Amino acid sequence: MEFLMLIGKWFAQNILTKPEFFVGLLVFFGYLFMGKKIYEAVGGFIKATVGYMILNVGAKGLVVTFRPILEALGKEFQLKAAVIDPYFGLQAVEAALKTIGQTTASVMTALLIGFILNILLVLFRKITKIRTLFITGHIMQQQAQTATWMLFFLFPQFRNVTGVVLIGIFVGIYWAVGSNLSVEPTQRLTENAGFAIGHQQMFAVWVADKLAPKLGNPKKRLDDLKLPNWLSMLHDDIISTGLIMMIFFGGIMLVLGPNHFTSIKGGDIVSAYDPKKLWFGTYVISTTLSFAVYLTILKTGVRMFVSELTVSFQGISNKILPGSFPAVDCAATYGFGSPSAVLFGFLVGTVAQFISIALLLIFKSPIFIITGFVPVFFDNATIAVFADKRGGARAAFILSALSGVFQVFLGAAAVILFGLSDFGGWHGNIDQSTLWLGQGFIMKYLGIIGYVLVIVTMLIIPQIQYAKSKNKEQYYEGTVDLEEN
Repeated sequence: MEFLMLIGKWFAQNILTKPEFFVGLLVFFGYLFMGKKIYEAVGGFIKATVGYMILNVGAKGLVVTFRPILEALGKEFQLKAAVIDPYFGLQAVEAALKTIGQTTASVMTALLIGFILNILLVLFRKITKIRTLFITGHIMQQQAQTATWMLFFLFPQFRNVTGVVLIGIFVGIYWAVGSNLSVEPTQRLTENAGFAIGHQQMFAVWVADKLAPKLGNPKKRLDDLKLPNWLSMLHDDIISTGLIMMIFFGGIMLVLGPNHFTSIKGGDIVSAYDPKKLWFGTYVISTTLSFAVYLTILKTGVRMFVSELTVSFQGISNKILPGSFPAVDCAATYGFGSPSAVLFGFLVGTVAQFISIALLLIFKSPIFIITGFVPVFFDNATIAVFADKRGGARAAFILSALSGVFQVFLGAAAVILFGLSDFGGWHGNIDQSTLWLGQGFIMKYLGIIGYVLVIVTMLIIPQIQYAKSKNKEQYYEGTVDLEEN
């Protein structure tokens, strides 16, 4: 027993606290399970590990470069600011966990528990009615880390192994139930392509699919709208990211003035302002554009390790869970909807966020929200794709705008509820700022009874889905009647 304890301690200290190794090992053993050669498994391990390390470089660069701006904003106007973006939220939660003596070992253990639970729920799908395996690795890591802080913050008495198990159960059931909800909407959009959504807006996709027909006309689609040709440049996420950051962070920096930036320690690309150089023409523009640089680095890393992780997870799914649906990145749906929907949702959501942020200032909110690229793009673009399919341009406009508003106002509420106002970030995606916020309130005021209520309620959802299915066999096949709209 003592020998096993030593092995477990070594594994926790050397693997679970190093997410890049943990992800690499998942890929390594997944490839072996698929029957691949040992050298292919080693290659997968290296590529996944390096990819995750590249992701860390990008995430660290974002935080180190932009946190001084938030700190300067807070000092100047006595504002506590938070960026609503999963990568800023990741760093904020990591800093918060350190204040209570917790490490990423808890996060990675909870992730593993959640993934195993998702597999079990699919294995016993005749009972659970769960058909989907969440395989979007980097999203799992983000959500597991956010959930770890949420539950440790709400239940300080469970900052131990029991708490880690509770976190694993929470995220595992969320992954399974949320992705399962997205099956019919995704099949309807993709004409039964055979996958589901495993991302940050699974419940929002289901809501959009249900509300869109009531809000608009599917015959009046976004493809029928005439948009200026120059807007097509915003299809490039580097250009759109750079413009948003130049407008938003650039505006903040101009208001603060150069004196706040003469002694800061920035990232590798931008550091302290040199008064000998142009303030706006050089420093502000280069600082704000560095967001696009670090985001590109981050996404390069994501593509590297997620491609390996997805293949290995699909191998596990095919071997152990035949007939199940892989739940993948929301971007997989972009090729099935209107070419205009992605850009339209992004622009509408961005304007809605900016208006909402202005209202926070006008009404003197205790938390100032900074828009983040990931939610404002991926959430709102995805919602627009699904809404346009079911309710046309009007539904896409209304639901993308509502998403932007909710991301800001409810994101601010989440920062306050989960005690992250001193750490400068929140996960920010629409499910986390709506569903998780509501579940957080329940757990905060009802304690462990609230936790049980949250878990049971999520498990009931697929039972209701199945009960409402007109064709029970079709439910397990995951196909929908394409004539229905």
